[in-house]
Amino acid sequence: MAGSLLDGRAALITGAASGIGAATALVFARHGAKVVVADINEEGGRRTVAEVEAIGGEAAFVRADVRRSGEVRDMVAFTVERFGRLDCAVNNAGVDTAGDGRFHEVSEESFDASFEVNLKGVWWCMKHELAQMVAQCSGSIVNVASVAGLVGIEAPFVSPYIAAKHGVVGLTKAAALEYATSGIRVNAVCPGAVRTQMVDDLIEQGIMTLEQTAAYHPVGRYANPPEIGEAIAWLSSDAASFVTGLPMAVDGAMTAR
Repeated sequence: MAGSLLDGRAALITGAASGIGAATALVFARHGAKVVVADINEEGGRRTVAEVEAIGGEAAFVRADVRRSGEVRDMVAFTVERFGRLDCAVNNAGVDTAGDGRFHEVSEESFDASFEVNLKGVWWCMKHELAQMVAQCSGSIVNVASVAGLVGIEAPFVSPYIAAKHGVVGLTKAAALEYATSGIRVNAVCPGAVRTQMVDDLIEQGIMTLEQTAAYHPVGRYANPPEIGEAIAWLSSDAASFVTGLPMAVDGAMTAR
């Protein structure tokens, strides 16, 4: 265990049963944090806990649906009960709602499904996390947005996702300003294409190919989940103590074009 960057911090990570969330839980543990793994996928969440424990870390699982305020409130309470406080919150839970068609073909159901998890779910998490952090006069929140929250993406099917992720960036900036003098920092990471199940699903649906995914990035490849986790860990740490309100692109220069 490397420790040091997040030694002794109590961290809550949503959507941590797989992908970026699971990788971030392992990165946090390697940096010394105690981790609450939250997800609706109990099997996957407990698998992440076991992986953290296998490298000598401390973790616990809580089932929580970020669409439900009561479950989010209980998730935060579980973290405080288990580890005494909430130092770092990573709001990563999200869904891919691609598949309806071009902008004028997107259904209301698809649009609402994207916003319910990708935007309102983040809002619920921030609402309850901030209440705890205000009470303890400290804390760091990192929201997982996307390059789709910074720029448009030239692809069909994704307009609801792009709109929701732009909203996450907006929530991040608003909260950073509102809590700037409260000892609380709020930032976002905006990854490019990351090799997760979500990307694999898009490839399987024929929406993109692996080669197209890599070609989005001037570096010539997609990201791996731990690379995003390391960026989140840095933003969550005292090494980034003067960083707040930042939507940080982690995208292999995709948005530098």
